[in-house]
Amino acid sequence: MISVFIYGLDQFLVGDLSISLGKDLAKVYEVDEDDINFVAPNTMVFHKRAEQTSWRVIVEVNVPKKLEVLQDQAQKVIVHHIKQIAIHVEILFKYFQMDHHFLEINEEYPLYLEEKDDIEIETEYPEDLQEGEGDDEIYTGDIFEGLK
Repeated sequence: MISVFIYGLDQFLVGDLSISLGKDLAKVYEVDEDDINFVAPNTMVFHKRAEQTSWRVIVEVNVPKKLEVLQDQAQKVIVHHIKQIAIHVEILFKYFQMDHHFLEINEEYPLYLEEKDDIEIETEYPEDLQEGEGDDEIYTGDIFEGLK
């Protein structure tokens, strides 16, 4: 029900941030942590052609109108977390009526994937193989030989 979009911050940092910030925002808004989602678009913030990643972070919070009274507390929590990894923080709160919100849940699947659901892929390469050995040797011949 609450969506937090974070622009100008590395996506993996947003993933890490979603744990602590999500927990604290859930307390402020008095909702379950499952009611808060973080979105890390593959975007960059620019100002006068200069890229601003981790310098100026823009946070957009989409939250039900009935929770607007908690904006000051939410703003303080967001600033506290973002200022640990960025220089400047801009926050835009967008409010919506709950009758403008829709969520379809497929009951055959869990609501969210969790870290325990991640799959580790084993490499086929022996651990003692050094760069330049085996199949990863660099071809140093003339790749255009025969085309001349």
